Amino acid sequence: MKEIHDFTIVDRQQCGEHYFILVLQHADSMKAVAPGQFVEVLVPGSREVMLRRPISIHDADVEAGRLKLLIQIVGNGTRRLSEMRVGEKLNVVYPLGNGFSTDIPADSKVLMVGGGAGTAPLLHLAKVLAQRGIRPTVLLGGRTKDLIPVSDVFTPYAQLLITTDDGSLGHKGMVVSHPEFERPYDIIYTCGPTPMMKAVARSAAERNIRCEVSLENIMACGIGACLCCVTDTDLGHKCVCKEGPVFDIANMKKWYEK
Repeated sequence: MKEIHDFTIVDRQQCGEHYFILVLQHADSMKAVAPGQFVEVLVPGSREVMLRRPISIHDADVEAGRLKLLIQIVGNGTRRLSEMRVGEKLNVVYPLGNGFSTDIPADSKVLMVGGGAGTAPLLHLAKVLAQRGIRPTVLLGGRTKDLIPVSDVFTPYAQLLITTDDGSLGHKGMVVSHPEFERPYDIIYTCGPTPMMKAVARSAAERNIRCEVSLENIMACGIGACLCCVTDTDLGHKCVCKEGPVFDIANMKKWYEK
């Protein structure tokens, strides 16, 4: 059941030039939020931005009524959100979409791969898995170190690895060129730029490793009504906002081979 509430901004954190985090507080406890789900945020006070903006949930404390959103500045809507300050209100629809699978054996070897704003949902996932006694490996990638928005937040819950195209931080090269990809894993979770996710999916498929991808299609409504986020899968066309954003690549060969 989706809910719509006004949240108060209680903290704002700049993460380099391109990213920022908004910490939102609700007056009461919230509905349960699964890793990989997202919210639709109404951008206040903007004549240029009519539609809500879909944003991945970076972290959630349901009992405390608190959400964290990691946001990349890419247009008028996200730029307006970046200008908001502590004490202002945001109207939020949540929780939306289907999240990552977390009902995996406690001895599972888990790799999580994130790029750019796609790093956002992996923190909540890492924390949930850690509560089940699973310590995943998190591999973050970006063209340069300035395009990796967060990293140290993962270290209490996961082994952290970083790769950059230019070698400015961590391993030099794309994420699929990292030596970690040679290791055996039971499941890989990934979210980030589409070319990166397709490369991760192809690598996982070649090695028969279970893999889930969180797509970042444009999602105007968040409930499957406008159909602007439809993607082609082996099971037909699916609304990313309603039947995703997380998909198992076992049904996504049409997507990752395209």
